[in-house]
Amino acid sequence: MRISISAIAAFSALATAILAQQPSPEARVQDALTLVLDRKYEQFYALFSPEMKKAISLQTYSAQVDQIMTALGKPTGQDAPRSTTAQGSVLVTIPVHWPAASLNFLVSLNKAGQIQGTWFRPGDAPKPAKYDCPPYSDPSAFTARELNAGDLPGTLDIPRGKGPFPALVLVHGSGPHDRDETVGGTRPFRDLAEGLASRGIAVLRYDKRTFVKSPGALPKDGITMTWETVDDAVRAAELLRSQPDIDPKRIFVLGHSQGGYMVPRIVKADPKLAGAIVLAGNARPLPTLAAEQTEYLAELQGSISVEQRAGVEAVKKDPWSALPGIPESYKRDLDGYDPAALVRTSSVPLLILQGERDYQVTMTDFGLWKKWLAGRVNTDFRSFPNLNHLFVAGEGKSTPAEYERTAHVGAEVVDAIAAWIKAR
Repeated sequence: MRISISAIAAFSALATAILAQQPSPEARVQDALTLVLDRKYEQFYALFSPEMKKAISLQTYSAQVDQIMTALGKPTGQDAPRSTTAQGSVLVTIPVHWPAASLNFLVSLNKAGQIQGTWFRPGDAPKPAKYDCPPYSDPSAFTARELNAGDLPGTLDIPRGKGPFPALVLVHGSGPHDRDETVGGTRPFRDLAEGLASRGIAVLRYDKRTFVKSPGALPKDGITMTWETVDDAVRAAELLRSQPDIDPKRIFVLGHSQGGYMVPRIVKADPKLAGAIVLAGNARPLPTLAAEQTEYLAELQGSISVEQRAGVEAVKKDPWSALPGIPESYKRDLDGYDPAALVRTSSVPLLILQGERDYQVTMTDFGLWKKWLAGRVNTDFRSFPNLNHLFVAGEGKSTPAEYERTAHVGAEVVDAIAAWIKAR
């Protein structure tokens, strides 16, 4: 409805008072999260848009979320909400912490303020206050310049000296990540970028599309893993080919976790790549990993209650229930996806690296890559006994709490990647 200037003048005081009483999107989602944590699912469901209610029933949503609440127990805290806007919709994210895990509670609000999407995604611990360069980073050996990857803010670390240089695009894991892929006290992508730039390899890292405030036009058929991961990686690689100090024939990509899972699609979309690196990329479907992680985290505390065990078993029977609210478009995009079969159709050289202490993407996945790609030419494998999912060293079982300490990617990983790229 269009309001005239005179009407605005007449009712400005009243409008100001009304608007002041209206909760912000962040406050509304904070209240919604309280309903979920208190297991008041019916009241939470009442906030759904008509379209959302058609997509999922109260019974189904309640069952899915209750399994997560049961498996994780009582949360220990949460961080301040953050929001982004796109095409009139607002996406609010609230990190929630449990003893064994951190998850992001995400809610998408339509123009009417109704919930049009909601899900839990793997979350991050708070960012460290300061970043200290790892010992293998030599700031005198490279420079850093801002280079947007399309509409995504980015940084290009480039070696000093005479080029053109080989270059690497870093592709994030799951969740809304900044260009450093900050997770707790670790900034894996910054470590890799500075370490590799110190060794003569240019590295482009950029803020993930789901992290930026204005993620751009959403796909008409709904968001997908291809949209949030593959498309931007391909655009970034093409951008590097246009840089005067980069060798256009020596462009590589490195995908971590979800990014590694999508490497086969990336090399399929860009067969001109000189090589691709899978860093803790899963070979198995996302729901399988979600169920496995749910059980691992539930048992990590030593004892597990009968109620928690029931929740774990329910997730194992229906793995997608561990990821409630994932859009159907996202599921369809992954339906039937076979990363090993797809990458076998490509001749792009491949390096697969794995931390043996990783509980998110395990040695089972690494073993499957080796089995399924046996005999594929230009394919190399290496695992690191003491490293976790972030390729940070530790001892014993890996835990989410381990991610919170300030730490750096192992030097042996940087060395392995540099040697492999230089050999090509």
